[in-house]
Amino acid sequence: MIGYHLVRLAKFSGREGREKFWPWAGIVIGLIFLASFAAIGPMMARSMAKMQQFARDHPEQSTVSAGPGHYQISIQGHHPELMPDFSAVSGAMEAIVAVAVVLLAAAVTRRLHDTGRSGAWGLLPLPFLLIGFIQMPKLFAMPEPDMRLFGLLFLNNLCYLGSLGVLVLLLARSGSKGESRYGPPPEL
Repeated sequence: MIGYHLVRLAKFSGREGREKFWPWAGIVIGLIFLASFAAIGPMMARSMAKMQQFARDHPEQSTVSAGPGHYQISIQGHHPELMPDFSAVSGAMEAIVAVAVVLLAAAVTRRLHDTGRSGAWGLLPLPFLLIGFIQMPKLFAMPEPDMRLFGLLFLNNLCYLGSLGVLVLLLARSGSKGESRYGPPPEL
C-alpha cells in the first residue's frame, strides 16, 4: 500500500479506486497529526512553562486555578514574551502541509479521474489554505487584535472547510464504470 503510492507520487494520470485511495489518505492524515503534535507540542509546552514561572514570580499579576479536569492561568497585562513564537508555529505547519500536499496530490488526482472529474478539483481548498497561512501570522504579530482581519480569516476558514468538504464528497463517490477519458477502470 505505502510502496504503491510512494512510487506513484508524480503519476497524475490514470484512475485510482476508493479501496486504494482511502487507506493511503488515512495514513497521510495520521502522519499530519503526529507531525503537527511533534512540531507544535514542545513550543506550546515551553510557553506554558514560561507562564507557570511568571505566575510563581509575579503572583500579584497572576491567577492560577486548578481542579479536577482543568488548569487555568490568567495573567494581567501584556506579556508577549510568554507566548509561543507563532512564526515558528506557522512555519512548521506550512512545511507539514506542503509534505501532505506532495504525498496526496497525485492520488487525489487519480481518484478524481476515477469519478470522471478533472484533477483540478483537488485544488479547490488550496487558495483558502494559502490565504490562511499568509494572513494568520499577521494577526498574531499585532499588539492589538484587528477584528476585521480576524473576521476575514474566520470567513476564509469557513470557505476552506466547505471546499474541503466538497472535495471529500467528490473523492468518496464511486468510480465511473468502464473506460473513461482518463483510462481503464483501476485494478484492485
